[in-house]
Amino acid sequence: MGNTLIQADDTLTLWGIIIIVASLSIFLEQRFSWAAKITGAIIALLIAILLSNTGIIPTESAVYDSVWTIIVPLAIPLLLFHVNIKKLFKESGRLLMIFLISSIGTVAGTIIAFFILKEHIPLLDKLAGMFSASYIGGGVNFAAMSAKFETPGELVSSAVVADNLNMALLFVILMIIPTMQFFRKKYKTPHIDELESQGNNDKDNLAKTYWKPKEISLKDIAMSVGIAFALVILTKKVSIWFDSLIPSGENVNFLLNLLNGLIGDQYLLLTTFTFLALLLFPKFFDSLRGSQEIGTYLIHIFFVVIGIPASIPLIIDNAPLLLVFAFIIVAINLTISLVGAKVFKFELEETLLAVNANIGGPTTAAALAIAKGWSNLVGPILIVGTLGYIIGNYVGTFLGIWFSSFM
Repeated sequence: MGNTLIQADDTLTLWGIIIIVASLSIFLEQRFSWAAKITGAIIALLIAILLSNTGIIPTESAVYDSVWTIIVPLAIPLLLFHVNIKKLFKESGRLLMIFLISSIGTVAGTIIAFFILKEHIPLLDKLAGMFSASYIGGGVNFAAMSAKFETPGELVSSAVVADNLNMALLFVILMIIPTMQFFRKKYKTPHIDELESQGNNDKDNLAKTYWKPKEISLKDIAMSVGIAFALVILTKKVSIWFDSLIPSGENVNFLLNLLNGLIGDQYLLLTTFTFLALLLFPKFFDSLRGSQEIGTYLIHIFFVVIGIPASIPLIIDNAPLLLVFAFIIVAINLTISLVGAKVFKFELEETLLAVNANIGGPTTAAALAIAKGWSNLVGPILIVGTLGYIIGNYVGTFLGIWFSSFM
């Protein structure tokens, strides 16, 4: 980290770069039709990859950690303030089914990738357990499984880099698929169709039309940000309390682990508390303006940080086969998910979000939904994606133990 132009402890400069890149990506998206097709989120991610891989900014910093712990939690309630509650449960049911199909894709992909590469990657049984858990529930499960299997630190570091680069590639793919006519013809795309109908004044730049200027008061901004902070603080404290109160772990029964995973998770509690607020004060939240804009801006900051750790030189030097291993899992997951969606007639948007929720966790899936303008799917994918936190560790444990018999 010491050989980069900007040092990891240069907090102001790093925050400035992140904010500038996020702002530039939004400007480009709404100014140029080519950028609108790529989307601002992907532009932000690609610029971040370029900056970190050319030695301008470090791949690790406490600044990036604060985006995960502060910016992302704040974005969630801001973007949920205008969720259509009536559509929520309808969307959640379908999303749950495709999420489970996508989870099967992760298991199948991990098994295939393991038997292809087990002779070439050391301790692949442990790594396979980690990746399978992570690719059902996200990075939280990755950390839990690396501790459980006591995987050597240097191998974990290489796996993290492979995972980050793989995730960056996946985001690009998931962003591009909805723009391809092949997939538009094969699957129902009601959310995309709705956006296009709203943007019929400028079909080359739907983002510009969707984010047209609105009347926003200082009070709207104050209430939106203030309530979002209150919800984040409340749910953080409550989730910590529940997590300490309810036992969990390897030697604890399934029901207690399930209960801990449900009410001890900050993001699920944050979503739940926000929905309760929406149910109790529907007129107030419906009158708030600007929360969606603020939340979307925060998500663009998140996409910048997603791209930064994707260090291509580190992968080439340390673990190119780990990237191949991760890519095989993701490719099979995506294939099985798309085939399952075709068979059971799921929508393209919810299928891609289910894949994202499996591989990257519910928060990154919500970011994809926001970036694409599928606002009615933000709440449901956060709820359904949280299931991965619970089942992912069980799947990872089973596969890791089973694979150990082949090493």
